[in-house]
Amino acid sequence: MNEQDLRDCFAMFAMNGLLQIEGEHDNQAVSEMSYAMADAMLIARSQVIEIVEEDGIVAIKKRVRKK
Repeated sequence: MNEQDLRDCFAMFAMNGLLQIEGEHDNQAVSEMSYAMADAMLIARSQVIEIVEEDGIVAIKKRVRKK
């Protein structure tokens, strides 16, 4: 999945959440907020990837059982 597709996917989920709020919705405002949230998710995702590449992924390290 390329960066633009991922951004659109994040925006779709953000929009879904925003539309769960009761009341009338300004379509333009909801669209802008959705993409702003998607951009924030992409920034957060890139920061997490940098940390994982630096430290390794702890969850996939083998466990050693003691007898």
